[in-house]
Amino acid sequence: MTDAVVRLPHYTLAERDEITGGGADPFGVASAGLTWRDKDVHFGLRRQGRLVAHAGWVRVPLSAGSERWHAAGLGGVAVAPDLRGQGLARLVVTAAMEHARDAGDLAHGLLFCLPKLTALYGRMGWRVLDDGIRVEQPAADGPVPMPLRAMWTPLGKGARWPTGEARLHSLPM
Repeated sequence: MTDAVVRLPHYTLAERDEITGGGADPFGVASAGLTWRDKDVHFGLRRQGRLVAHAGWVRVPLSAGSERWHAAGLGGVAVAPDLRGQGLARLVVTAAMEHARDAGDLAHGLLFCLPKLTALYGRMGWRVLDDGIRVEQPAADGPVPMPLRAMWTPLGKGARWPTGEARLHSLPM
């Protein structure tokens, strides 16, 4: 059987629960106390009519020092618990980032994850953002340090991440 990733016209809470089995904190990040931004573009994989994997992305504004740019903010990566370890995350993440690359003007992908997922994304070519990043939060007087691991991936040939602490000029994805 060949797994085909498709672009989803929408992605609802019910669809997320179909993948994750529901629960108050399916991504394990509630303790970070962050408000998250919705993604605009969604990719999913179905098996026997069941949605079993998802990844979404949204265009996000960034800066570091005097440099300003936009990146593809990846988020909502989910794989059904009974199907993990089969490469489904790679399939939906790759589809999302290929779509972002095709947008033509985005040099990077950016994601935030739990430290235990760093190796998973590293195997997909993502790199840890060592200089840190600040993100917007509605209850804060300014950007706050992102408590989760930040990672990036090049979308264009020769793309590099600017040096210094970055700022995401939006809610995290």
